[in-house]
Amino acid sequence: MDRFDALQAFTAVAAEGSFTKAAAKLDTSNQLVSKYVAQLEEYIGERLFNRTTRRIHLTEAGEQCLQHAQLILENLQDMENHLGQLHSQAQGVLKLSAPVSFSTLHLAPLLNDFKKLHSAVNIDLQLNDRTIDVVEEGFDLALRIGYLKDSSMIARKVAPMRLVLCASPSYLEQYGIPEQPEDLISGHYLSYSYMNNHPKDSALLLALSQKQSNFVANNGEVLTAAAVAGLGYALQPTFIIWRELQAGTLKILLPQYEPAPMGLYATYPHRKLMAAKLKVFLEFLSGYFGQPPYWDNV
Repeated sequence: MDRFDALQAFTAVAAEGSFTKAAAKLDTSNQLVSKYVAQLEEYIGERLFNRTTRRIHLTEAGEQCLQHAQLILENLQDMENHLGQLHSQAQGVLKLSAPVSFSTLHLAPLLNDFKKLHSAVNIDLQLNDRTIDVVEEGFDLALRIGYLKDSSMIARKVAPMRLVLCASPSYLEQYGIPEQPEDLISGHYLSYSYMNNHPKDSALLLALSQKQSNFVANNGEVLTAAAVAGLGYALQPTFIIWRELQAGTLKILLPQYEPAPMGLYATYPHRKLMAAKLKVFLEFLSGYFGQPPYWDNV
């Protein structure tokens, strides 16, 4: 028995005082309405109507059942209306995960601009550089930087992410400008903790993996400050060091050995129906940073 259909049939008969009129209201057959009511009576174990040749009356059990049935149907209608609005109108909480440095440098302005257009969407942003499970941890979307891997998630590329080797003018003046990866001095490498997860598919990345590091950190901004101070050379994404490159406090080394760019990806679960809040955010995100992104226009 479909309880929803049975409750609809029962409340329609009670409202119309007739099985025939209830069937017309529901645009179905008299026989099907009678069947639903009979199934509901059997399920409850009580007669809901007293029937005569001229009219039908609700029994005492029917009166009580009607109150509950109307409340259930109203709640279901409210739920359908609310979920329909979530699907058609951008509103509710949008839970995001994003990398720390990228968020502090570039994502904050984007979110401010997005909120100005979509004030009914509330942002819940959590910053971390670890790999997360979007579904298990309840995120709507995660922004991640890296090389695209096979995944059960949908990954939409937002922008390319260049990795460049850099050092300060003072460091280069003291130790010279390297002409090839083998010229890099071991022990002067300012290393990002998660760089070991990157594929060693370029001569530069392979050479760096063999260099000793005198400074390891899991934050690119800390490594950038160390490089500017002349402590060594670092492999950094341009989205972190673009202002230092503009100001000349860092110089790009070995540009001919620059690794293949990574990507900034928006990852989210496969869904037949996408909530409007996520849809409008993805649309807003697309092209926001420019092609090429503004941090590479140096």
